Amino acid sequence: MLYYALVFLVIALIAGVLGFGGIAGASAGIAQILFFLFLAFLVISLVVGLFRRT
Repeated sequence: MLYYALVFLVIALIAGVLGFGGIAGASAGIAQILFFLFLAFLVISLVVGLFRRT
């Protein structure tokens, strides 16, 4: 799942180097949202996994 966040990050970096500021900002924002969303899913799955074992 983090693959998509990394793809948007690479797109943001390439667009930033080429001078497309709007695309770079939007891609970086999407990558940031995806990263925190996937991080929240990780924490939730770890908590659920701990409760299943007990």
